[in-house]
Amino acid sequence: MTDRRVLQPLPLSATADVGALTDLLAGSASYLPVPAADPTETARLCTALGAGEPIDPDIALVVATSGTTGTPKGAMHSVDSLTASIDATHEYLGGPGGWLLALPAHHIAGLQVLLRSIRAGFVPITLDVSTGFDPAVLVSAIDQMTSRRRYTSLVPTQLVKVLGHPAATAALSAVDAVLVGGAATPQALRRRAIEAGIPIVGTYGMSETCGGCVYDGNPLRGIKIRIEGEAPGRVILGGPMVAAGYRGLPDHPAFTDTGWFRTDDLGTVDTHGLLTIIGRADEAITTGGLTIVPQVVEAVLLSDPTISDCAVLGLPDDRLGEKVVAVVVAARGAQVSVESVKTFAAQHLDRTAVPRDVHFVDDLPRRGPGKVDRAALRATLI
Repeated sequence: MTDRRVLQPLPLSATADVGALTDLLAGSASYLPVPAADPTETARLCTALGAGEPIDPDIALVVATSGTTGTPKGAMHSVDSLTASIDATHEYLGGPGGWLLALPAHHIAGLQVLLRSIRAGFVPITLDVSTGFDPAVLVSAIDQMTSRRRYTSLVPTQLVKVLGHPAATAALSAVDAVLVGGAATPQALRRRAIEAGIPIVGTYGMSETCGGCVYDGNPLRGIKIRIEGEAPGRVILGGPMVAAGYRGLPDHPAFTDTGWFRTDDLGTVDTHGLLTIIGRADEAITTGGLTIVPQVVEAVLLSDPTISDCAVLGLPDDRLGEKVVAVVVAARGAQVSVESVKTFAAQHLDRTAVPRDVHFVDDLPRRGPGKVDRAALRATLI
């Protein structure tokens, strides 16, 4: 008899529904993860992604992409794509282990933390981050992990908080790996973590690839990478972790080639096969006929010790079409000004990439798993 199945909403919070997630991995149910504590977002996702409506029984998971504007897209994954990702991750890290959840559970990064732990045979340890991340609670949470190998996953903003808390830093240094993804990790922050003994692994991936599929530039087992056009070109990812497509969007151009996902990222692959992400194609700034990748400018600005965080974007300009604008968070206790930011940038960048305007804020707006909300930022500046 044909399995007549509907997509079921799965409310997730710091209290993981291990039974439902076990069913998901067994292929006996099809779920749409939603935030248990946010009824408005739950309703939006359920409506947009067809909760309660029929679904192919080969699809075990529909997970929303992390965008918060417009209609969300739902990446469709089978048990095979999920387990391929989980097994390749454990292989890269040195073996299966227990996982600590310190991310929102309904996003792919947090969900995979739960699924990896369950597949390895361990009940995941979870932190409630619905009202923010407190590094102090990390200490007791890591103490609760009884598995021989222990793993967790953080976003860069959480890592900053950990490094400001000596006990949390010591506790995190004792685990076997800390995946850091969801947003680009500044090199200065990476160096600080390594010097503190934290075994961080930089990850690159998205909902469409079951989360991270490239670790420290290395593709996981089964992942293939193509670069479209001249380097840096658009990154195209293939392999068993790639989603079957978007729910309700069978002809979406990102999935034109079966088994491949056409990202919006620009990158290069070196002679050793290591992937470097340069920036996003849809965030490139066209100023005076030249193209500037914001992430390149951000990387330079973040090497200035007086700057703790920044975002670069293009705003309308009557003469240039767009102008390069930097939004900066000053490092604690640092003396920083518009002129000092521009002067530092001019020492390391072509003059066309030097920000024409500089704005200072206390914090950058974030969305999803730690990504800068550039749309919200742009709206405050226009």
